[in-house]
Amino acid sequence: MQHFKTLSAYMDYLELPRPEHPMLSVFSASENGFLPCPKESSPPITNDCYSISLKKIVKGNLTYGRTKYDFTNGAMIFLAPRQVLQWDNSAVFEQKGFSINFHEDFLKGTELAHQIKKYGFFSYSANEALHLSPKEEKQIESIVENIEIEYHNNQDEFSKDIIISQLSTLLKYANRFYERQFLHRKELSNSLLEQFNLQVSSYFESGQLQENGIPSIEHIADQMSVSQRYLSDTLKKETGKTTTEHLQLRLIDEAKNALLQPNKSIAEVAYELGFEYPPYFSRLFKKKEGISPTEYREKYKMN
Repeated sequence: MQHFKTLSAYMDYLELPRPEHPMLSVFSASENGFLPCPKESSPPITNDCYSISLKKIVKGNLTYGRTKYDFTNGAMIFLAPRQVLQWDNSAVFEQKGFSINFHEDFLKGTELAHQIKKYGFFSYSANEALHLSPKEEKQIESIVENIEIEYHNNQDEFSKDIIISQLSTLLKYANRFYERQFLHRKELSNSLLEQFNLQVSSYFESGQLQENGIPSIEHIADQMSVSQRYLSDTLKKETGKTTTEHLQLRLIDEAKNALLQPNKSIAEVAYELGFEYPPYFSRLFKKKEGISPTEYREKYKMN
């Protein structure tokens, strides 16, 4: 399975223009074509980016997690970091729509970093695209146009806050439309990864992380009523990552937000995340991110 850690590498793979911002890409349809995909059937891929797109597939299929994405009528799709994506039959898209791609770190230190995780349409279980009425489509396109103008023309100290605000508005509208679409439908069963993430989130939010330290995989499996072996094998097969790796990614994600709070020391962040010894936290962070917690804080504190 191929994984893309940077937005530029992911855009290169999709044969899209290089992003003007290292963590944000906005791309609209043109007369020359729209959103080319790899020319041949792709292996499963993952990346560290969110994607919000309005598109219509006219040939081939898009596999998301373990199911095929249904957007043959043209609609919005939402993809979250580290979720498995795969094209087959040389997928071709209609010449209309847009695609916004942004690295998860673009949201660090913002309220949207927390809010975006609550939207169900970024979930594997929501493998049916969000179908819009013509009126709804115009509302969405109006917001995207504002984002695109800011993206292309105003890269200054206010630009990021403005774009984050517009993204937040876009997702609020999408949530309204999504709730309307699925009002009378039962939500599809969660994948094991979703259940795993829900258990980890529950553990974090209940304060057990500070009280009892980092949860064991056995504890999470027990809470999910599955065996530790079944959980590990299934997640490895579904995502290419072990349960330990997924847990570490969640810890690092929590750490990134905490590190951008200037009143907290590195040691305090480590203890809040359940590490008995701060050096263990620092080593894990550097192993996963390639830079130390201190370097990460210095790099992103002004963004």
